[in-house]
Amino acid sequence: MKYWMVLWLLIATVTTAAPRSQGQSGEFDFYVLSLSWSPTFCLTHPGNEQCSGKGYGFVLHGLWPQYARGGWPASCTPQTHLSEAEMDKGAVLFPTRALLKHEWAKHGTCSGLPPLEYLAKTDVALGAVVIPQQLQPFNTPPSLQAKEIEALFRESNPRMGNHGMAVICKGQVLSEVRVCLTKDLAFAGCPRSVKSQCRGGDIRIPTQR
Repeated sequence: MKYWMVLWLLIATVTTAAPRSQGQSGEFDFYVLSLSWSPTFCLTHPGNEQCSGKGYGFVLHGLWPQYARGGWPASCTPQTHLSEAEMDKGAVLFPTRALLKHEWAKHGTCSGLPPLEYLAKTDVALGAVVIPQQLQPFNTPPSLQAKEIEALFRESNPRMGNHGMAVICKGQVLSEVRVCLTKDLAFAGCPRSVKSQCRGGDIRIPTQR
C-alpha cells in the first residue's frame, strides 16, 4: 500500500512540475480572424475604454493561429514585450491597448513572426474581410438569424466558401464572427473545430455604444 502511495506522489510531483506544452511558435495550419461585436462586449464591460461612446460595431478581437485538427497554440515562448513603436502600430488596429497586449502575448507570439510583421499581417487580414453594409454601425437590424449573418458575409465576400466563417453568440445575443484564413490570408474552409455557436432562431444585435 505504501509503495503505491509513494509512486502516486512521485507521478503527481512530476506532472505538477512539468510545464504544459503551449505549442511551438510558427507551427500551425491556418488563421482565424476574430471580429467582436462591440455593443455586446459593452453590455458587460461598460467602463472599458472601448465603450466610451465611440460607436463601434465589429472590432478586431485577434488574428489567431490554429491547428486543423482542432485547438491552437497559445502563449508561445519566448514571450516578448511590445515596444512603444509596436504599441502605436497595434493601437491603430485594436480598440484598446490592453487588448493588443493580451492578444500579442497569447496569440501573436505563436505566429512565428516578429511583432511588426504580425501586426502588418493582422492589418492585411482586416482589409481582406468586408463587413456587410447591413452590419455596419448604426445600420443594423435589431435581430437576425446566424445563417442570415453568414449569408450577408458571403455576399460581401464572394471568395468566402459556404463554411468559411462561424457566428458566435452569448445566449441569444451576437458576440463575434470568426473567419477562417490560410497562412497567406486567403479565405479558407473552416474545420469542424470552428463552427457557429448560436441557438436556433433570431439573434439579438445590440445597438452601438
